[in-house]
Amino acid sequence: MALATIGNSEFDRDTAVVRRVPGVYDAHLAAGWTIAQAVNGGYLLALVGRALGDALPHPDPFSVTAHYLTASVPGPAVIRTEVVRTGRTMSTGTATLVQFAEDGTEIERLRVLAAYGDLDALPDDVRTSAKPPAIPPREHCPGPDSAPGGRASVPGGTSFAERIALRLDPATAGWAVGAPSGKGEIRGWFGLADGREPDPLSLLLTVDALPPTAFELGLSGWVPTVELTAHVRRRPAPGPLRVALTTRNLAGGFLEEDAEVWDSADHLVAQARQLARVRLTG
Repeated sequence: MALATIGNSEFDRDTAVVRRVPGVYDAHLAAGWTIAQAVNGGYLLALVGRALGDALPHPDPFSVTAHYLTASVPGPAVIRTEVVRTGRTMSTGTATLVQFAEDGTEIERLRVLAAYGDLDALPDDVRTSAKPPAIPPREHCPGPDSAPGGRASVPGGTSFAERIALRLDPATAGWAVGAPSGKGEIRGWFGLADGREPDPLSLLLTVDALPPTAFELGLSGWVPTVELTAHVRRRPAPGPLRVALTTRNLAGGFLEEDAEVWDSADHLVAQARQLARVRLTG
């Protein structure tokens, strides 16, 4: 079977937006990207990111911050964007995503502030102490089908898991067999199930696509994102991505989760931090 390509994949179809008038876009939140009946936050970030990429004069997301106000559900949605500032190398915009109740009441789901630029115009100079995560080869890392009970046993159900190609580092997958490490770390190989290569837009999905670090802390249940900021650092090389998530502090029913995404050429291509709520049981 031929692999999907950028612009011709399920991800691209499900993040498509239609410009109604300048700054206003119609969208449909696809049921396939849900976890525990709520639409995944990274998918929503990519969807709104596509609308902003059309509304702003620069092509690529540099920094995107979203506040998740209410849980999104599959179905129609409207995205409203506003250009805040346009400069020579960067532009800034805002966006809101809304859905409608049965009585027609408008419900705001998330609000976004983003800076866009051109990744291809950035200088090549890199000075960093960051290193790619040490993850065993993909063939030595279990996928969803390796968990007891298969994909159906993965928290959140099967729909989202069927759309991604995820293989977790065994050292951070103890939660899947009832033996969490307690370290608050999740690492793994990531891609889209249909073989579509990564690009800046799909990185907005990637930073929120792995199981939450709360699982390795011995907690269970839904871990809804309150706020998520993603930084896209460069255009990713073709091939699978490596993702590392860490949590250092859980307090008052909230935790922070830091994400690093590395491409096949050992480049740090995206970073993110989110604040999430957790259910303190388990």
